[in-house]
Amino acid sequence: MKSDLTKAFADYAKDLNQASRDENIQKAMSRAVKSYRATTDETMRRFPHTPELAAEVREIKTQAIQNNAALLREAMASVERNKGKAFYARDAEEALRLALEIIGRGKVVVKGKSMLGEELHLREYLEDHGNEVWETDLGEFILQLKKERPMHILSPAIHVPREQVADIFSKFFQKEVPPDIAAEVGAVREFLREKYFSADVGISGANVVAADTGAMVIIENEGNVRLSTGAPPVHLLMVGVEKIVPTFQEAMKVAEVTWRYAQYGVPGYVNIISGPSKTGDIEKVTTYGAHGPKEFYVIFVDNGRSLMAGDERFSQALHCLRCGGCMYECPVFQVTAGHFGHTYLGGIGAIWTAFVSGGLDVAAPLLYTCLRCGRCVERCPMRINVPGMVGELRKMLIYGESLPGEDLPEAAIAGGVGFEHAPV
Repeated sequence: MKSDLTKAFADYAKDLNQASRDENIQKAMSRAVKSYRATTDETMRRFPHTPELAAEVREIKTQAIQNNAALLREAMASVERNKGKAFYARDAEEALRLALEIIGRGKVVVKGKSMLGEELHLREYLEDHGNEVWETDLGEFILQLKKERPMHILSPAIHVPREQVADIFSKFFQKEVPPDIAAEVGAVREFLREKYFSADVGISGANVVAADTGAMVIIENEGNVRLSTGAPPVHLLMVGVEKIVPTFQEAMKVAEVTWRYAQYGVPGYVNIISGPSKTGDIEKVTTYGAHGPKEFYVIFVDNGRSLMAGDERFSQALHCLRCGGCMYECPVFQVTAGHFGHTYLGGIGAIWTAFVSGGLDVAAPLLYTCLRCGRCVERCPMRINVPGMVGELRKMLIYGESLPGEDLPEAAIAGGVGFEHAPV
């Protein structure tokens, strides 16, 4: 084993062992797992058709990934037809460059929760280039103040109990915030309210994209995404190419399965955004730039997803809905939280890390942390065979193989996309 890889394993093991003894993680995770299981079980009893709908969504995702290049072209054309601007980024560097050219420097930016944003280190990049960026998701806001990364794909601050949150907020807001969740939420609400309406740009991701209409479906509960995408004059949406499905009806099926397995009977908000704000109330003439954003930009990001899609052993990892259910059932994650991972967490995170967030060497410690017990598969609505894929990547690591498709020419990696736009 290479010396740098040996050191990576040693450092990772030290971090993992330390996390397993962290009382805050133990306290927060025990509360979260208990709550998740109870709420999800109750939700499934109320909506018993959900597993059958999940099976339908598995087929939708399978077909969509197989036809991703064509759906990407259709989705980009739909965005343009809706008076938005669509871009395609082959890798992280290109995605960040496009985002900066759209946003500029010296701007105030409000940002909704986005795993793609974490993958790209988007907030840090924009801050390094002179922008003031605020995370508006409560969990992400807590971690921004702590200068830490998310510890769960859906609930980023799952490892931080209310008592610790109170200490963090009291120092930041320079007033006493009690360890009462309602009071903590109220303090953040008061602080961010002004930011939404003074921001120059709002950034969001999307849970699923309908190619036929260009509709971006965003699931949330806090209302922060609705404010981030509706109040500023510019909305930039960044989304992975794997989120595209053919039709709006199919997109809504994907959304419903996602929120059910994320433990919600129905989310607080389902945002459907297809372009800049508009009105036709005067003489039925459509005019863009009403109460909401005047400008709407979408960056579709590949960054290794085409490589994953090109190998049948790993393509089903792209079916992941980001519901986060697998992590609550993972024995290792239950005692270490997001220390079992980097940007992407848990067993599924090992596969994603290999392809889009660091490569096989970076993913190696995660691959050998996964117990391959299969509990994640039982919970997963897409029945993603994480243990099987982990086994395949371990073999590649042992025999010194490269990830599939790494030697493809750039045009092939781009999925056959024959056009791109330059930012205005």
